[in-house]
Amino acid sequence: FNSVQYGVNPETELIDYDEVYRLAREHKPKMIVAGASAYSRIIDWAKFREIADEVGALLMVDMAHYAGLIAGGAYPSPVPYADFVTSTTHKTLRGPRGGFILSKEQYGKDIDKWVFPRLQGGPLMHVIAAKAVAFKEAMTPEFREYAHQTVKNAKVLAEELKAEGLRIVSGGTDSHIILVDLRPLGVKGNQAEEALGRANITVNKNAIPFDPEKPMVTSGIRL
Repeated sequence: FNSVQYGVNPETELIDYDEVYRLAREHKPKMIVAGASAYSRIIDWAKFREIADEVGALLMVDMAHYAGLIAGGAYPSPVPYADFVTSTTHKTLRGPRGGFILSKEQYGKDIDKWVFPRLQGGPLMHVIAAKAVAFKEAMTPEFREYAHQTVKNAKVLAEELKAEGLRIVSGGTDSHIILVDLRPLGVKGNQAEEALGRANITVNKNAIPFDPEKPMVTSGIRL
């Protein structure tokens, strides 16, 4: 595959949809992929759909990190816009380790065929049962409250960290993710991860936009 990367605006640190549009027109991709593991802001799925339609591309979204918030109505759903949606069932969905693929009906049989028997076999029935429980819980009012409160908590944490002098990438969060730029402190991401781990605070080192450090060092941490 020939893949072309898009990024964020250097000033706002938000997805640069103008760049996505320009690259799509230039390269005419067969598929555009959206989603993230360390992007804290709302992703404009409708804009990605618009760009994909403009160049005749399919749209695939990986919503693994946002799935629980989406199920709880605390983050926009990509399902109305994407041709394919993938996700894990752990993370914010708080189910067992696993995943699922959603698609437009016209692609369903092909996806089923490629998953089984070509790629996967021996389904684990206890994991399927646990997924069913997680999905049932995600349909409850309590889960909806949990999802919205998670975002509220993250926003408060981001603001309090800013008040203590930390630089938050993009200035804040619209989700459960906070990306912290440690460069003003003169600390590397791997150093912060190790030190906080010794204090029983679990974070991970994470690259920030236009990070000058190597991936195993990084200039940031993800909360």
